[in-house]
Amino acid sequence: MSTAFSPIPRVHLRTSLSPPHPSPRHFPFARIRASLQESGPSIAVVGVTGAVGQEFLRVLSDRDFPYRSIKMLASKRSAGRSISFQDKDYLIEELTGDSFDGVDVALFSAGGSISKAFGPVAASKGVMVVDNSSAFRMDDGVPLVIPEVNPEALEGLKVGKGKGAIIANPNCSTIICLMAATPLHRHATVKRMVVSTYQAASGAGAAAMEELELQTREVLEGKPPTCNIFKEQYAFNLFSHNAPVLPNGYNEEEMKMVKETRKIWNDSNVKVTATCIRVPVMRAHAESVNLQFQNPLDEDKAKEILKNAPGVVVIDDRAANHFPTPLEVSNKDDVAVGRIRRDVSQDGNYGLDIFVCGDQIRKGAALNAVQIAEMLL
Repeated sequence: MSTAFSPIPRVHLRTSLSPPHPSPRHFPFARIRASLQESGPSIAVVGVTGAVGQEFLRVLSDRDFPYRSIKMLASKRSAGRSISFQDKDYLIEELTGDSFDGVDVALFSAGGSISKAFGPVAASKGVMVVDNSSAFRMDDGVPLVIPEVNPEALEGLKVGKGKGAIIANPNCSTIICLMAATPLHRHATVKRMVVSTYQAASGAGAAAMEELELQTREVLEGKPPTCNIFKEQYAFNLFSHNAPVLPNGYNEEEMKMVKETRKIWNDSNVKVTATCIRVPVMRAHAESVNLQFQNPLDEDKAKEILKNAPGVVVIDDRAANHFPTPLEVSNKDDVAVGRIRRDVSQDGNYGLDIFVCGDQIRKGAALNAVQIAEMLL
């Protein structure tokens, strides 16, 4: 299998017969971390065997996150298996109500039902819970945070104060969109935003990524595609996002973008509409974003603003027709922005169109959660 299309992030699960992960280049800060562990927090990773759970570990390693201990938590089905992280073997433990004793920070990515059952339990024990599910995002009193966008939402929350809390990670599409839209919003104030997403298999987890790869082989071999994760054929096709459709005709994914944008921007009046589509891309989402501003903003100034925005890289070469692609941002931290142009349907410089790509597993999930955890230290 070509590594360019490997459906699963680096997984270090193994049985007792499997050798440890052999490559030290994935863990370049192991010696530095060893000296920091005593003063660092105790961490728990909930859902460690999933695609985002595995990415949590990669991001913790890549960013030299200090910790004194780490718990690997998953379902009863995975308990007892061994996992290798930073050249050390850990036993995966079954998630229970007692799992959070002595834990300072818990990174959750095990689904909404697990978060609802165990997130409050952990917080009641003084744990700072960073939850990747949608379980608490719209709850009053639960911060919904993109560190580059609304860090003020974490004011007063710190590890070691003896009081736990739940902090919500926004939806991946919202994160990727607002990383690019927010710097422009700060300058010219967005009145209305129209978003069309082109979402990768990674958004539905490792099993969906595997199914896309399997279907691709099957279709090329003239076989009927296996459709276990999605009702539709995914390979060589695209379809409306698989989230449930609501009475207003929008699906849940689309309404997440509407509601979450308003909460993160603390602006209940901003008009947002979205159409979310699944496309046969393995990893990293793309989004076409149309912005209408209260104040004028020309494309040159917009490009300058975006070039100076943290966590954003501009790829906008009109002469070469080179703009962001999902492959270019896969496994990357930054969100890429291009196709920056004036909206010709509006008079003056009151509208822009941009095209955004970001790694759904990385910035759209694990990286954003770890950045939140860093701010809590």
